[in-house]
Amino acid sequence: MAKMTPRTLSGFMELLPQPQQQMERMMQILRETYALYGFTPLDTPIIEASEVLLAKGGGETEKQIYRFQKGDADLALRFDLTVPLAKYVALHGGELSFPFRRYQIGKVYRGERAQRGRFREFYQADIDVIGDGKLDITNEAEIPSIIYQTFTRLGLKRFQIRVNNRKILNGFYAMLGLTEQSGAIMRTVDKLDKIGPDKVQDLLLSDCGLREDQAAEILKFIAITGSNAEVLAALEGYMGRHELFDTGLSELKTVVKYLADFGVPEENFAVDLTIARGLDYYTGTVYETTLLDHPEIGSVCSGGRYDNLAEYYTDRQLPGVGISIGLTRLFYVLGEQGMLNPDLPTAPADVLVLPMTEDLAPAISLSTRLRGAGVRTQLYTEQKKFKAKMNYADKIGVPYVIFLGDDEIAAGVVACKDMKTGEQTKLPFAETLDLIRSGLAEKNKGAVILE
Repeated sequence: MAKMTPRTLSGFMELLPQPQQQMERMMQILRETYALYGFTPLDTPIIEASEVLLAKGGGETEKQIYRFQKGDADLALRFDLTVPLAKYVALHGGELSFPFRRYQIGKVYRGERAQRGRFREFYQADIDVIGDGKLDITNEAEIPSIIYQTFTRLGLKRFQIRVNNRKILNGFYAMLGLTEQSGAIMRTVDKLDKIGPDKVQDLLLSDCGLREDQAAEILKFIAITGSNAEVLAALEGYMGRHELFDTGLSELKTVVKYLADFGVPEENFAVDLTIARGLDYYTGTVYETTLLDHPEIGSVCSGGRYDNLAEYYTDRQLPGVGISIGLTRLFYVLGEQGMLNPDLPTAPADVLVLPMTEDLAPAISLSTRLRGAGVRTQLYTEQKKFKAKMNYADKIGVPYVIFLGDDEIAAGVVACKDMKTGEQTKLPFAETLDLIRSGLAEKNKGAVILE
């Protein structure tokens, strides 16, 4: 039979064991942080009916989704986690308690052109808070604290959560008589970081059909900068000219007001009037998070408030606020930048037990005791030379190797080698266990990401 050449499809990530452990550690930190804020884990099917996924997006989404027929069923792979959440909440609304707070870390699929740092299959890590009829603005103020805790726990320090409110933008455009063009204007303004103000102005004139004075007013407005207090003070000058603007400014003030109480330092948070988010379903607060030393990466966490989450499935008003981290892309970029901590343990086990006797019973018993004490333990029973066994221990990066021979069994001790320092001890089981535990605690102290 002819052999096939194994390959990984373009746009799909396949990791070796050590980086996979780094990715798993990042996911674990996300799960632990989200759980601290009372979010419940959720998993939804990767495959949905095509009509479910295309209800909101259509157009561009239809070009990107992986769609296929199975019998009479028209099916597709999910392209994000938000649309399946909408279906889930509409379907199970009678059984859920509101506000419903969920997190989900799962793979999504987009059939777009694969390129450096852009994948066709990738993990997203989402949190959302869904209300029944209403959702208090305090939830929108809490979101930045979750972003802050998440990135701080991962090891990042120099990042900024940029926040705006779509009601401010829509109200401002209404003042200029541009309500009908507001969606197109926001999508254009959202490109400011990538193309600069001159090209944004050109697009406002050519694609959005604005007059020069209108484009100039918009550029002047989004150029308002300074501290959060200074930006809010400048926005006060527009008060009283449109009700929607005033509502948006009031909401933004509330978000800023509670920042310190939620534990977010001001240096990690900025009111930024250029943040619009291109998606039409955002209706209030919007967020984008960037790494200050790596602006080329773009937003690493974004999202916002929406008021019609499940409008295609139910008349029930289910407003929500949520954020999403493109985890696969973030992991890839951090690896490229050399920002993933190489010193954190990535081995599948904490201890490798090497039996040095023909009778394996003592080694099996010791392995069982270690696992019972919560130490991840692998028992190596392959009939190979000692050097090959140690090479294996080196290759998988196990922190400790235990040798158990006749001498150790007779003396009631365990021979344990620290693979990083080379130090070897012969101590009773309890003392060896304490040594391993304290050593592992020290080895695991570092952050996943280095700045």
